[in-house]
Amino acid sequence: MDINQLIAIVKKKIEKEIIIENIKIEDKSFLHKNHPGNSENKFHLKISIESKQLKKMSKIQSTKKIYQLLKEELKTFIHSIQIFLI
Repeated sequence: MDINQLIAIVKKKIEKEIIIENIKIEDKSFLHKNHPGNSENKFHLKISIESKQLKKMSKIQSTKKIYQLLKEELKTFIHSIQIFLI
C-alpha cells in the first residue's frame, strides 16, 4: 500500500464514524526514517481533526475512538500516529 491509499482509507474510516467539520492528514514518515523498527511500508501520519463531536469527549476517549477505527491500519501500515483536535 502506498501513502496516498493509506490516507484515503484513514480519511474514509474517520468520516464514516465521526462527525467532522474538517480533517487534514499528512505524511510525516520522514520523522522516523532512521529509527529502529521503522520499515519502508509503515508510515507516520499526522491527523488534524476539527470535530465538535470529538471535542465533547475527553482527550483519552477521542484518541481511543480513533485508534479503534484504525486498528487494522495500525497493525499493518502505520508506524506512528499523531492526533490533533482543533
